[in-house]
Amino acid sequence: MVLVTAVASKETKEDIDFFPLSVEYREKYYAAGKIPGGFFKREGKPREKEILTSRLIDRPIRPLFPDGFLNEVQVIATVISADKKNDPDILAMIGASAALDISDIPFSGPVGAVRVGRINGKVVINPYIDEMDKSDIDIVIAGTKEAVTMIEGEAKEIKEEELLEIIKIAHKEIAKIAQKLEDLKEKYGKPKREVILYKIDEEIKKEVDNLFRSKIEEALKIPDKIKRQEEIDLIKKNILEKFKEKLGEEKYEEKEKDIKLSLEEIEVGIIRNKIANENIRPDGREFDEIRPIECEIGVIPRAHGSALFTRGQTQALVATTLGSEEDAQILDELEGEEKKRYTLQYNFPPFSVGEVKSIKGPGRREIGHGALAERALKAVIPSKEEFPYTIQVVSDILESNGSSSMATVCGATLSLMDAGVPIKKPVAGIAMGLIKENNKFIILTDIQGVEDHFGDMDFKIAGTEDGVTAIQMDIKINGVDFNTMAEALEKAKKARLFILKDKMLKTIKEPRKELSPYAPMMKEIIINKERIKDLIGPGGKNIKKIVEETGSKIDIESDGKVRIFAEDNEIMKKTEELIKLTIAEAEEGKIYLGEVKKITNFGAFIEILPGVEGLCHISQIAEERVKDVKEYMKEGDKVLVKVTEIDKKTGKIALSRKEAIKEQEKNK
Repeated sequence: MVLVTAVASKETKEDIDFFPLSVEYREKYYAAGKIPGGFFKREGKPREKEILTSRLIDRPIRPLFPDGFLNEVQVIATVISADKKNDPDILAMIGASAALDISDIPFSGPVGAVRVGRINGKVVINPYIDEMDKSDIDIVIAGTKEAVTMIEGEAKEIKEEELLEIIKIAHKEIAKIAQKLEDLKEKYGKPKREVILYKIDEEIKKEVDNLFRSKIEEALKIPDKIKRQEEIDLIKKNILEKFKEKLGEEKYEEKEKDIKLSLEEIEVGIIRNKIANENIRPDGREFDEIRPIECEIGVIPRAHGSALFTRGQTQALVATTLGSEEDAQILDELEGEEKKRYTLQYNFPPFSVGEVKSIKGPGRREIGHGALAERALKAVIPSKEEFPYTIQVVSDILESNGSSSMATVCGATLSLMDAGVPIKKPVAGIAMGLIKENNKFIILTDIQGVEDHFGDMDFKIAGTEDGVTAIQMDIKINGVDFNTMAEALEKAKKARLFILKDKMLKTIKEPRKELSPYAPMMKEIIINKERIKDLIGPGGKNIKKIVEETGSKIDIESDGKVRIFAEDNEIMKKTEELIKLTIAEAEEGKIYLGEVKKITNFGAFIEILPGVEGLCHISQIAEERVKDVKEYMKEGDKVLVKVTEIDKKTGKIALSRKEAIKEQEKNK
């Protein structure tokens, strides 16, 4: 059960020139009968899943508000009951459209959404959460009755033609949902409010056009992004100053927004017209031409693996770090706690686009791009049995001119291979774009920033030589037909194979056979399952003691597998010895140096192995008759004792100090 609300402000904000839509998705812990963790026991900042779902809701609805509508709109989706069988995100997406449809807010929906799985070759719409473990795809698709407007998901190397068929099947279901929403709107919808859409003053626009067009056309011929933008900014600055002189301070303030919007609108028109009618991209490339690519590996000496991937003026520095299971990320979800042993994080520092901004936590865009790149490589990450390390990949964007998430995918592949992670296959990614002018559709390969900003589609596709592993599509227009989508997929495949074979694999052919000397050493030993409890000890006492003494990390599996992670051979050897000592079993006839744990009037209890105690009866302490045990030993003393008997039924151990002394003297 998801409560979804939509609210729009009554007035337009005067100082903005963009549509201020905000979407918030929250999962209440009470929805699954859970109490939040932490000191305050209160829901705090959104978790990663909530941020990603907020983005899923936002993207298909944003293009469906009218141009010039600048009132603030906020959509809030709150999960208030969760059955742990169905993921509430799809319900929240449909609910967002339903709330907007029946509201008085201008919105040209409805929008339907589905999750698609494929289990044993059969396409399943909105599968249960536990069914997704058996699925080779996990794709969320949204759209109107007419067309698909958003795709987001992952796959285990699906063929492009199969993917297209799945999208078609999904759209049929989306159309049914959209029809239900239309019925709801017809029955309960409020009349849409009358709003004054912001329109640019035509006289101002005409005047700006006369001053600006020829200069911007010249500036747009500059291939370098930074130099081009500097020239455009200078032209804009000069035009604003001319208007300020001409109109005067007061009149200029009134018309400043119109002047700035006119400048952008003319710039958009020039770029789109050049592409559509003159076949000229801003940097002069052919429509299917990829920017120059450079690949480097091992660029960070101390990292376990690293790579620098450069495509045009977009550059990603990617590092891989290996750790133990203890380093895995713990997720506290409504469905329960989960451990993630592979994560990919994406950072977009302000210097990458020549800006000065305060550095805070990761923004929604960074989390979204990181999740997309993480999904792209998920299908090729080795299983825990094949490679028991926890894997963390971090991408820092050093320079950005579009498609930085796909640069991250390529850089991450190189970095993982440099680290010696035995990935199943290398993965590359490419961003496709679209310009629609009248009935003409132009597909662009490897879009740069300006083509993304002023274009009609951002279609990111990542995959191996054999199929797609991740996909993300956003449309700014009403939709894209399936023929255009098929063409984009085919061109993306061609570009992906070129990047993989002609660039990445020429830098490193396969994962390194040896791990970095700075990566933790790992050794796996097998112990008797019955002794796991002894190795752990009461309250984890034994295992904690070993970790504290050695500085190593130890993972214990329920089947008796014990993995030791150590910085060097010496630590590994010491850890292994302590583990063996901890789970060692007492042997009859063997002499041990034990520690006196407790003195009684009938003898002493002595620990001969960690957690293993035996009784040295008063008669076995010395050859002579012993009246008081404390005359011979006290608690904490180290004494030699011999195991004389182990009771097979009870496991009780009989010890003898006098027998140990006799044997020692005999061997002298």
